Amino acid sequence: ESTRPGAAAVSEAEELDRVVTAVEALAQHCDTIISVDTSTPSVMTESARCGAGFLNDVRGFRRPQALQAAADSGLALCVMHMQGEPGTMQTAPAYSDVVQDISQFLSMRLADMGAVGIDLDRVIIDPGFGFGKTAEQNFELLARLEALCNQRQPVLVGLSRKSMISSVLDRPPEQRMAASVALALMAVERGARIVRVHDVAATFDALSMWQTIRHTLSQSQQP
Repeated sequence: ESTRPGAAAVSEAEELDRVVTAVEALAQHCDTIISVDTSTPSVMTESARCGAGFLNDVRGFRRPQALQAAADSGLALCVMHMQGEPGTMQTAPAYSDVVQDISQFLSMRLADMGAVGIDLDRVIIDPGFGFGKTAEQNFELLARLEALCNQRQPVLVGLSRKSMISSVLDRPPEQRMAASVALALMAVERGARIVRVHDVAATFDALSMWQTIRHTLSQSQQP
């Protein structure tokens, strides 16, 4: 099921058919961790059975039985913040304080996950850039990302090719690579542990150079 802004929902049966078929095929031919993006408990259960290693829920495991399905799966989990639903989330999103509101939401979800027996060491958090947030709110969230990165859970961010870039540069998605790499660097500098990107090689190169400079600086400052 697509979760892009304005996306329409699909039936549980259709989502199961789409996801399970793909996971089964990938599990047979790929020696890597398979991540499944779903909010549907039955899809979580079947994905785990078929070989998935990671569950990501843009709704923060808030659907009935989703928390229990996640707990029973034994998989690594990502709990994300989203205000509203994909079809309507970009209609006038509002916050008292975007960082504090998201932090409170994620803290409550983590408490609920712990209450059903989920080991929080297998949980990461995602502030949900672009999910129920204006461009200005996204930029403020990135600028203050360190406030979310001081928790126990690693922070994952997805900034690649997001529409927040076009609010500044007015470029189509396929022309947003340089800006996406810049945002990924800023996120990691502020404490993000995982970045979800389209342009893997370019992002890897940029982060490698950034890490080299940081290491060189730390070495030069040693007595």
